Amino acid sequence: MSSTLTLTDQDKHTLRAGAYGAVSLLAAAGAAGSPHRIATDGSIALASATGPIGHVLAGRSKIKDLNRKSVAELADLVLPALTASVRLLKKQDPAEADNYRDTVLVALEAAARADRGEPGPALAEMLRKITEALDAR
Repeated sequence: MSSTLTLTDQDKHTLRAGAYGAVSLLAAAGAAGSPHRIATDGSIALASATGPIGHVLAGRSKIKDLNRKSVAELADLVLPALTASVRLLKKQDPAEADNYRDTVLVALEAAARADRGEPGPALAEMLRKITEALDAR
């Protein structure tokens, strides 16, 4: 892990919950297509991450609270986790904040392509909300 990042177990959990939760949100929003394929492709992309962020995302600890009853409840957890993750990383290492953001967006792109067609309106809107959370200041 990079010597410039000092992350607590809670910080690592937040980073993983944001990234894997974003893929879960996309799978839930794309339920008319293939949610399992979306989740699989997005998770594979996250597991392929490198550098300090790759090490954090490869962590084997259980990500709590991703099994929510509704997309709204999941979004209430995930979108703030994405924003908190980027803010935390920007304070310690702006390059790793960019790496995290890019990693999540690549995973979402891989997930969105799982349908092999244009993302539907619900999927496109969820992508917009996730990107907005990643870019919040």
